[in-house]
Amino acid sequence: MGAYAARRRRPLLGADGRLLIVAADHPARGSLAIGSDSMAMADRYDLLDRLATALRDPRVDGVLGTPDILDDLAALGLLDDKVLVGSMNRGGLRGAEFEMDDRYTGHDVETMVDRGIDFAKTLVRVNLADAGTAPTLEATARAVTAAARAGLPIMLEPFISEWRDGRIVNDLSPDAVISSVAIASGLGADSSRTWMKLPVVDDMERVMAATTMPTLLLGGDGAGDPEAMYASWERALALPGVVGLTVGRNLLYPADGDVAGAVDTAARLVHTTDSVSA
Repeated sequence: MGAYAARRRRPLLGADGRLLIVAADHPARGSLAIGSDSMAMADRYDLLDRLATALRDPRVDGVLGTPDILDDLAALGLLDDKVLVGSMNRGGLRGAEFEMDDRYTGHDVETMVDRGIDFAKTLVRVNLADAGTAPTLEATARAVTAAARAGLPIMLEPFISEWRDGRIVNDLSPDAVISSVAIASGLGADSSRTWMKLPVVDDMERVMAATTMPTLLLGGDGAGDPEAMYASWERALALPGVVGLTVGRNLLYPADGDVAGAVDTAARLVHTTDSVSA
C-alpha cells in the first residue's frame, strides 16, 4: 500500500486527450503463449523488464495489470505519472471447461479506490451456447454499478465467442463486434463511467457508430504482418470516439524483439497532432 500512496499521480487524459496503455494481464488467465512459444510470458523477471522498457517512454500513459503485476511495478517505482488500470476478472482460465464462467478473481472496486488505481477493466465474452456466460454478465453488471458509484472509469472488453474444436474463439466480424458492444453497453445500473475496449476489425466506422462511449482499441494479432497492423491502428485511431490504444503482447513481445521500437511506433500513432480527440 505504501508504494501506491507514494506514487505521483496524473490526470486520466493528457493535453491531447489520448491514451496509450500497455497491457500485461494475460498470465493470470493462464495465457502465456506468444506465437508458437507456449511459455513465452512465463518468466516474470523478463516480463517486468519488458514492462520497464515500455514505461520509461513518457508517451506511454499507463499500464493494465492484475494485482501481482501492478504490485511488482509499484515496488520497483515504475508507476509515477502513469495511469493504472486494474484487471478484474481472470477466472475464465484459458482452455478450461469453465472458461466462459469468467469469475472476478483480480482487482475489486474498493481496493482500487483505496490504492488510487485510476481505471478498471473487465473481459466480457458472450457465448450464447454456454451457460457460463450468464454469471459473467451478472458479475460484470455489478462491477459497472460499483465503479460508477465510486467514480471509477471502467472499460469493458466485449466479444461474441464460441467453442470451436475444444477452445474459445472470438468472432471478429463487424456484426459480431457490434452485437457485443450493444450487450456490454447495457450492463450495470449506471453507464456514466463505462468505456469500451474493442478490437480493430473490418468496417470500423460502422463499429464505432454502435457506441457513444469513449473507446480504446486493443492490439490484435500482429505476428503475420506488423506493418498492416500498424496501418489498421492508424486508420481506426482517426475515428470519432476512439481515445487511444491498449496493447499487450504486440508491444512487449514484438517479432523483432525491439520493445522500445514497437512502443515508439504505437506512441507516434496515438500521440500525433493530427489525431482526432474524443
